[in-house]
Amino acid sequence: MAFKLPDLPYAFDALEPNIDARTMEIHHGKHHGGYTDKLNAAIAGTPLEGMKIEDILAQVSKHGGAVRNNGGGYYNHCLFWEIMSPNGGGEPTSQMNISKAIDRDFGSFEHFKNEFAAAATTVFGSGWAWLCVDKKDKLSICSTPNQDNPLMDVNNLEGTPILGLDVWEHAYYLNYQNRRPDYINSFFNVINWHEVTKRFNNANAGASNL
Repeated sequence: MAFKLPDLPYAFDALEPNIDARTMEIHHGKHHGGYTDKLNAAIAGTPLEGMKIEDILAQVSKHGGAVRNNGGGYYNHCLFWEIMSPNGGGEPTSQMNISKAIDRDFGSFEHFKNEFAAAATTVFGSGWAWLCVDKKDKLSICSTPNQDNPLMDVNNLEGTPILGLDVWEHAYYLNYQNRRPDYINSFFNVINWHEVTKRFNNANAGASNL
């Protein structure tokens, strides 16, 4: 069963002025659409057909670069669209488990924001910055190159990604050119903390230490 390009949960221009409509249109239709098509071509006629994308990524070292690059591109962007919202931004409310976990593991939201922004800023070339939760509900920040992500068995990262920021130039260049820090700062204006909280709660359902 082929993977499908998901619809955006909002209009192309819904995240303006933080992310412009033309970038969203190209990013979703051309880039995410391309990863989806190439992933389907790479797994056609193999045992990977019909598998969940998370299961494919968990053993991606056994497969070729086309599965790694396009499988990562497919998964990463599916997450990316969902953790943004035109009604997002600000800080998670104090009642949200993610807010309590951020305070516990980073000291404050401001410390978390600074550490996440540093991870995104220092990615060399193309890649992603991630907020992950491990099996003990502890949060951590990391970055990966290209379309890799923490679910892949090609790295020594552990944890489920619940927030990710695409820092490939195609994600921001039309509006921000080489000003990646400005793009990163704008990203915090559109984070959908309700979705991030849901992913945090579901990562280790029932095992929260908060």
